[in-house]
Amino acid sequence: SETPNPAMEAGEAAPPAGTGGRAAGGWGKWVRLNVGGTVFLTTRQTLCREQKSFLSRLCQGEELQSDRDETGAYLIDRDPTYFGPILNFLRHGKLVLDKDMAEEGVLEEAEFYNIGPLIRIIKDRMEEKDYPVTQVPPKHVYRVLQCQEEELTQMVSTMSDGWRFEQLVNIGSSYNYGSEDQAEFLCVVSKELYSSPHGLSSESSRKTKLLQARGTRM
Repeated sequence: SETPNPAMEAGEAAPPAGTGGRAAGGWGKWVRLNVGGTVFLTTRQTLCREQKSFLSRLCQGEELQSDRDETGAYLIDRDPTYFGPILNFLRHGKLVLDKDMAEEGVLEEAEFYNIGPLIRIIKDRMEEKDYPVTQVPPKHVYRVLQCQEEELTQMVSTMSDGWRFEQLVNIGSSYNYGSEDQAEFLCVVSKELYSSPHGLSSESSRKTKLLQARGTRM
């Protein structure tokens, strides 16, 4: 019996065998495929991983007629360049491509062999490239809060979640309660807000309203 080369199972093309026979074509554990003139050697278990695929039906002999070469390998008239990633996906479930390999070519072959999970992975990759996620720079939002001297401590204690004190302006004594003047201040605060699909986040808006309510007269 023929002993398979471990390197071939790792993804390399197999050299033409010198002997034919039913085992070489795929009725045993090992299956030989001649894809566009390049011979690949893999196992029946690997090819049958996706039950609805062309390769699974082929190695199970389901209603598919395929010619064989002189070694007994199944003849498949497709581009061998893209068959390596197809076969490796069936082996370990991951899409691994060389940097110069076109995803469109692998997608075309995945659709021919009817390997559903691989088709979805490639399409998702291509969509991500068509619509890259861009980093939107933050927006600086400023608030001017008017408060009395006795309210400063309370107002500063409520500055959380990214709000930062910028400037304090004394605008004099505008109010007199009893015998004491109450100094009035303008307090400038700022915050960096990141854009979302619906504008500024609801949390940021809530905190802004909270500052205005506690800080307060605008």
